[in-house]
Amino acid sequence: MIPERRFTRRVNLTDIARACGVAPSTVSRALSNPGRVSAAMYELISTKAVEMGYASATLPQGPERRARGTIALVVPNLVNPFVHDLIRGSQAQAQAAGFLFLLVNTEESAHVELNWLKELSKTVDGVVLASPRGSETTLRSIGDATPLTIINREVPGISSVVIDTPSSSVEALHYLASLGHRRIAYVRGPQSSWTDHARITALEAAVKEMEVELLPIGAFHPSLSAGAAAADAVALSGATGALFFNDTLAIGAMMRFRQRGVDVPEKISVVGCDDIAAAETSSPPLTTVTASGERAGRAATELLIGQFTARTPRPRTERLAAHLTVRDSTGPVAAAE
Repeated sequence: MIPERRFTRRVNLTDIARACGVAPSTVSRALSNPGRVSAAMYELISTKAVEMGYASATLPQGPERRARGTIALVVPNLVNPFVHDLIRGSQAQAQAAGFLFLLVNTEESAHVELNWLKELSKTVDGVVLASPRGSETTLRSIGDATPLTIINREVPGISSVVIDTPSSSVEALHYLASLGHRRIAYVRGPQSSWTDHARITALEAAVKEMEVELLPIGAFHPSLSAGAAAADAVALSGATGALFFNDTLAIGAMMRFRQRGVDVPEKISVVGCDDIAAAETSSPPLTTVTASGERAGRAATELLIGQFTARTPRPRTERLAAHLTVRDSTGPVAAAE
């Protein structure tokens, strides 16, 4: 059973605007700078705000201000160890602030995600949503119903934390090119992944300025078994280097390359993304884009908690840096036989 919301849902500017029949921007002006609206308009809006509880919409003050509320973290899957880092960071931040913590797994389904978000928006005090698969319209409607922050996707009007893996993927592309690779595959992640689309856009823009052919391959579930299928596709493509959507796919691919007798990195160089714990101990150790899931989980949860106490919360996006970590799975392109 989902815990019931402990705090009354914060009345927002959109709620007041709807009740008054005016634009949210008018409400914002009236409450932040009354001189910018007429006296009659200010009277209408301020009276309605008080009636709706806007003046007392923040959490109660005092020692119990943040006690016994519930924050839900919604994740797309539990097979990716990077998600485990997100969970660890979000849970630590929520518990440090005195909130109960609820975890929901949507199994990469936009339909399941939507059903859970509708339920959670009526019960918990706020939601951290990791790599959402739903539409922007859906996410904005959920954001109107309950405080919401998003990890690894940008939606206008909603606070988010975005790890800059697209820039680091371009860094990895340049690195492979510096090793002499001219046919480089990008093994894509789930088709509904915003992050995957951001990366392929950045890679396609970068390759225009390089003497390199980029080969986008598939749309793969982020799992070891999918990595094996991706390896077969990469082998058929003739690529000598491959960037993978995440480390799990990359490690699954290296296992399959070993079965096929394709040596890494002598015959093909492999680059992952996320830098999960297994990346350093894989065979060979995996070159990857290092990104901190734990830091992202903490930052997104802190953004959410900030919405509870802000008089007029403003959406903002926090960007976290990532970087390429070079290990033994990449090397110079093999000489033509």
